[in-house]
Amino acid sequence: VQLQASGGGSVLPGTSLKLSCAVSGGTFSVSSMGWFRQGSGKEREYVAVIGPGGGTVYNKDVVKGRFTISRDNSRRTLFLQMNSLTPEDTGVYFCAARSDRDIYVEAKKYEYWGQGTEVTVSS
Repeated sequence: VQLQASGGGSVLPGTSLKLSCAVSGGTFSVSSMGWFRQGSGKEREYVAVIGPGGGTVYNKDVVKGRFTISRDNSRRTLFLQMNSLTPEDTGVYFCAARSDRDIYVEAKKYEYWGQGTEVTVSS
């Protein structure tokens, strides 16, 4: 299973970005997936996770109603729509996948990881 994250960039506070994660190999339609992020000098934290049927869990302390995770099983792609970005959202964003449909928020539960896409929010 290979994951390819994209969509990061350098943006101004208050703007939006949409991250994508293309998945090859494995059985995407029955895999739970998630977005995690890691700021400089910080531990990796979960942002949001989604089950194969679309059930979601958000890290409310991180998301604060601004982000939406979604998936397109026909395109084997995971998304993260991020709105109202702040400098605290700066970091490398990773997509991750499990080989089954169980939903977890712990990074260690995810077997497959993309390379990360960098998001910088700065004025």
